[in-house]
Amino acid sequence: MLKEFKKFALQGNLIDIAIGLVMATAFGGITSAFVDGIVMPLVGQIFQMGDLAQAKWVLSPEVLGPDGKVSTSESAILYGRMISAFINFIIIAFVMFLIIKFVNRIKFVEPVGLPKPTTDDLLTEIRDLLKK
Repeated sequence: MLKEFKKFALQGNLIDIAIGLVMATAFGGITSAFVDGIVMPLVGQIFQMGDLAQAKWVLSPEVLGPDGKVSTSESAILYGRMISAFINFIIIAFVMFLIIKFVNRIKFVEPVGLPKPTTDDLLTEIRDLLKK
């Protein structure tokens, strides 16, 4: 049973999946930094909203007590984060599409080699084999 598990764990497919998962996690971090640090401020500037990732719809503002401390926290819908996550997803999905398209192009390239035999060639070969 231990041998079977070792064979399973060290198979190429499982290792490929693990490497892909680690790379996808790292790529997600890079994409999040790109979207949050560059794209969202630019989009917010274009629409004159400041940093769009911080955009929110306040349902009830925070309430300060007599001592100046917050007695009731603000309640808000953070739609800017949702827009940021959506843009992040679109970028990651598009890059993954390009990677898969590239890998499929490499994987399924037909090798240039000998031409396929014609029907006459195959029949001649079968006839010669039957004569023996």
